[in-house]
Amino acid sequence: MTDMHPVANARMYSATPQVRADWKRLLAWTLQQAGLSWEVIDYDPPAPLNALWARPDLGLAMMCGLPYSQRGVKPTLIAAPVPSPARYGGRPVYFSDIVVRADAPFQSLEDTFGGIVGYTLADSMSGGVAWRAHLAPLRAARGGQRLYSHAVGDLIHARGVIQALVDGRIDVGPLDSYYHDLLRHNDPAFAAQVRTIARTDPRPIPPFIATAAVDPAALARLRAALRAAVRAPELRAETERLLLADFAVPEAGDYDVLAEIAARPGPTFEEL
Repeated sequence: MTDMHPVANARMYSATPQVRADWKRLLAWTLQQAGLSWEVIDYDPPAPLNALWARPDLGLAMMCGLPYSQRGVKPTLIAAPVPSPARYGGRPVYFSDIVVRADAPFQSLEDTFGGIVGYTLADSMSGGVAWRAHLAPLRAARGGQRLYSHAVGDLIHARGVIQALVDGRIDVGPLDSYYHDLLRHNDPAFAAQVRTIARTDPRPIPPFIATAAVDPAALARLRAALRAAVRAPELRAETERLLLADFAVPEAGDYDVLAEIAARPGPTFEEL
């Protein structure tokens, strides 16, 4: 692997074809500014994200914070996006928006109890772990009684949750809030089919990482170029569609809370 050339990718938040193109443009600009001749690769669904994150040649790729936090040898943490909507408070955080179909009668999360709960993947932070952790104390408060009649999983991503709600296969499910905001901004007709009735606590947003070796000088250039991209006049349309206010450099330890949440004992979705 001595001739390995690192690659870049932003699959996690490529919410629409236009957003996918915007991320590719922003990453290509960033690499050029940093003086790095890396390729921005396509890695589209249904290719599994876990396989992407297992690659040893990632130079600038988005990764879910949960598997990042669970790795014994962590990838290099490059930077994390700071979404521009006011609810993020200028911080590199996100939530799980708990949504129902727009025309559903539910006004609160409790109104959905007894129905069908949906989730993306059991090991997804926003679509599984954070959602389950949010529900667990509500189940405990009811003496361990089940909250839902049954669960539907493997909805894969936010679009899968929305489609399952529209199809009537589930009554309530979670959306990664940044992905949700990207959909509302760039595909409002699709996003308008659901509405939010609750949200989880804020957690550290998925960062850009590197599994390939990146020397300190290149790392510094990458971080500076990402922040410059948000302010570059030639990328103004892209950053506005990407709802990007800035990039921050979190501490690796900021993500430890995600592994702690995932390790908590509690009911599975099928037991909720």
